[in-house]
Amino acid sequence: MLPELYRSHLKNQLNTRLLLTIEVLVWLIQVHKQVKIERLAAHFPLPIKFESRRRHIQRFLQLPQLSVVLLWFPIISAIIQAKIKLGQRVYLAIDRTQWQDKNLFVVAVIIEKRAIPIYWQFLAKQGASNLAEQKAILHPVIRLLQGYQIVVLAEARIS
Repeated sequence: MLPELYRSHLKNQLNTRLLLTIEVLVWLIQVHKQVKIERLAAHFPLPIKFESRRRHIQRFLQLPQLSVVLLWFPIISAIIQAKIKLGQRVYLAIDRTQWQDKNLFVVAVIIEKRAIPIYWQFLAKQGASNLAEQKAILHPVIRLLQGYQIVVLAEARIS
């Protein structure tokens, strides 16, 4: 269900119950092609009431162990190390997108002509990001990629 690289890193960070929960959620998302908590709760295989399953999923997704830095950074670091040698150039793309009523700002690494999200934040405002927000989102990613030559790709806005 999960690639072995993901599974081995997740085993180091999560206990058996949490690992099983994440595997079930990933499987449900793949099967139902939905990320709505209500839809996932309706199919989540726990013998409890729907509302309890929904709250269980919500609490699970808010666990501190599931932070991007703790959980995703070790996985993406292993992927980058397997594909790009230390000291080589790494291309990052930063972009902001409107997702329903949310303003999502994303940093992605470009590997083999694919953009893989590394880090993201919701901006508490509508519209484009400013330099301070761009520096803030790039800071943890640059720390993650120490030892690489980093090139940041972004749209330029000329006023």
